[in-house]
Amino acid sequence: MPINITMPALSPTMEEGNLAKWLVKEGDKVSPGDVIAEIETDKATMEVEAVDEGTVARLLVPAGTEGVKVNALIAILAGDGEDVAAAAKGGDAAPAKADAPKAEAPVAAAPAAPAAAPVAAAPVAASAAKPAATNGAAPSGDGRTFASPLARRIAKDSGIDLSAVTGTGPHGRVVKADVEAAISGGGAKAAPAAKAPAGAPAAAPAAKGMSDEQVLKLFEEGSYELIPHDNMRKTIARRLVEAKSTIPHFYLTLDCEIDALLALRAQLNAAAPVRKTEKGDVPAYKLSVNDMIIKAMALALTAVPDANVSWTDQAMVKHKHADVGVAVSIPGGLITPIIRQADIKTLSVISNEMKDLAGRARNRKLKPEEYQGGTSAVSNLGMFGIKDFSAVINPPHATILAVGAGEERAVVKNGEIKIANVMSVTLSTDHRAVDGALGAELLSAFKRFIENPMGMLV
Repeated sequence: MPINITMPALSPTMEEGNLAKWLVKEGDKVSPGDVIAEIETDKATMEVEAVDEGTVARLLVPAGTEGVKVNALIAILAGDGEDVAAAAKGGDAAPAKADAPKAEAPVAAAPAAPAAAPVAAAPVAASAAKPAATNGAAPSGDGRTFASPLARRIAKDSGIDLSAVTGTGPHGRVVKADVEAAISGGGAKAAPAAKAPAGAPAAAPAAKGMSDEQVLKLFEEGSYELIPHDNMRKTIARRLVEAKSTIPHFYLTLDCEIDALLALRAQLNAAAPVRKTEKGDVPAYKLSVNDMIIKAMALALTAVPDANVSWTDQAMVKHKHADVGVAVSIPGGLITPIIRQADIKTLSVISNEMKDLAGRARNRKLKPEEYQGGTSAVSNLGMFGIKDFSAVINPPHATILAVGAGEERAVVKNGEIKIANVMSVTLSTDHRAVDGALGAELLSAFKRFIENPMGMLV
């Protein structure tokens, strides 16, 4: 019987994607785990693995096709011993299997924001589902349990053992609905955090602005060109409206003197060990001011744990570690890769990890778990000479720190005017989760680490 390959949901918000490249051709044999295609989502280009074993009978969607809907039939496999030509014909009218995962409601929205602050994922409550029997998913011969990427992520976040969940997808594959059914039916133990949806409540419908026709009538015909929105820009617009309309922002600004930080950075970079590579000797690390800002923000969150939280309608989610997202500009928008557990990582580890994440972000090679979630974020426009600005909060975060340029300013010390390097920072805060005094305490803790940077080394 022909095996249908459908367009997978590679991120919680994915409704369609671009089939960038086929890595197999008709007639090729594939095994579970083989990479068969590259799919472009609104945020990244990701590899798709085969779930079943067989021979590629027909590729239904050509490489380069845009806007392929999730669960649309894209290819057909002939099973073991099956005639390839017959399988290709048999799949002509065959839709994606009825038990394949249906278009899934988003459980986390993608990073998106204005020029300085991407609005990241905001998990919402899992939909109710009938309790599923939990006598275990059908494992592969090597003990591996097949599951969709989204199902694996939800199971991981919810503390669900995939091997204890019955898969209803093709060939026993565990899909999102199966994991949700296990959670709602009590068939598998979910972590407490899964009971409360993180992020803001559902946004009310946004007020309609001017229509396309009304806008275009304001300009002389021929004086402009129309550039269609790509998926990333659509996501940015949607998530920005949601964030600003559902999160009650307030802002706190203060100045930090960074002379001591700049001096320590220079000393640490000078002391970096040298590694021999094909390109010659290179330092093991090269710290940036932003690396030290990430570390200072993480330590401030652990020093003020009541501010290291996420808001849900049912409960406050208090995080045990500081996972700091960092706004990275990429062609067509922004994304927020996350430094996990930045509070316990050294500056050199943070620096090298950030360089790797930023490079892969610009090439759209990040995995969803590398840019979704986090407990706070940093957006730095200092390299553009921006003195100060206010960033938009990334749901499910309760805070985001906007960092301006360091510049020489006249300051008064002991009654005398001195010159110091000063950096202005603004903390945007979700007033539902972090009150004014608590936000001030968090920002003061950040200032303390920035102005006494040796404290970040112990």
